[in-house]
Amino acid sequence: MRVRELAEWLGATFEGDGEKDVTGAAPLESAGAFEIAFVGTRKAAAQAESSAAGCLLVPMDWPSTGYRTVIRVPEPRTAFARAMSRFYPTAELKPGVHPSAVVGKDVELGALVYIGPNAVVGDGSRIGVATSIGAGSVVGKRVVLGEGCVLFPNVTVYDNVDVGRGCMLHSGVVIGADGFGYVMDRGRWHKFPQVGRVEIGDFVEIGANSCVDRAALGVTEIGEGTKLDNMVHVGHNCRIGKHVVVAAQTGFSGGVVVEDYAVIGGQVGIGDKARIQSRAVLGSGCGVLTSKIVRSGETVWGTPARPLKQHLEQLANLARLPELRREVADLKRRLAELERKT
Repeated sequence: MRVRELAEWLGATFEGDGEKDVTGAAPLESAGAFEIAFVGTRKAAAQAESSAAGCLLVPMDWPSTGYRTVIRVPEPRTAFARAMSRFYPTAELKPGVHPSAVVGKDVELGALVYIGPNAVVGDGSRIGVATSIGAGSVVGKRVVLGEGCVLFPNVTVYDNVDVGRGCMLHSGVVIGADGFGYVMDRGRWHKFPQVGRVEIGDFVEIGANSCVDRAALGVTEIGEGTKLDNMVHVGHNCRIGKHVVVAAQTGFSGGVVVEDYAVIGGQVGIGDKARIQSRAVLGSGCGVLTSKIVRSGETVWGTPARPLKQHLEQLANLARLPELRREVADLKRRLAELERKT
């Protein structure tokens, strides 16, 4: 692809050699003469002069150099992601049902559906147009998969689950397993029946080995455009809003509410019925106590989670403890000397 063609496809302007061929994308520090890279930070801007990239995606206010080929875009990182889809397109599977797949009764299959080897689709399910179900995946009874979904190999979707259009479920994902609900009776735990549902909105992506539990009663919800990293656990009756991002190894206890556009770091633990309001940010490794409310737009860190400024002050005080210990020991020594003299 020529630089001129790429710029036109991105709806952007270019400077330099528009006829230059670019065949791939790479990081700024390792890109070669036939690859594109992007300048998205001040650090990257400092490295740009020494980069051997054939073409750079740069911000609109990038100074003209006269000797580099650049494409000016409002958001270089976003444009780079779009460009990568041109150089590395997703492999297309031919529609059809593999002979080893098992498709139940009264299943509705849309046009261009792919069902891979040893996959199972339960009775009464509806599979949308151009959806792909990978090898070894199991889709239960009365499941709805919207159009354009991708289930990678070995995904499990239990009965009575709705998945919106354009969703991507990576290998090992389990949707609709029973929530962790038990009641104590006569010294033993007894299972509280988990008879609710899971509803997943459009364009949700769920990373490998993540689990979304069905509600005990009612619905566990994940909103449109939300992205879950690998090994994330969403407990029963949680409501995750739209366009939320959650990093790996985070766990949501039952009944947690996360509002739209929240950002949650890795290894975060969130207690029962906590509420994370819109656009809040939870730093990696923090712990949110049961029923705690994290306010809209607030950034919290630590365990228990507290506003970032408070957390940093506490860390600073902890760092001073050795010094304070020496000062206290010195004061005790001097006090003992004064007592001996009196």
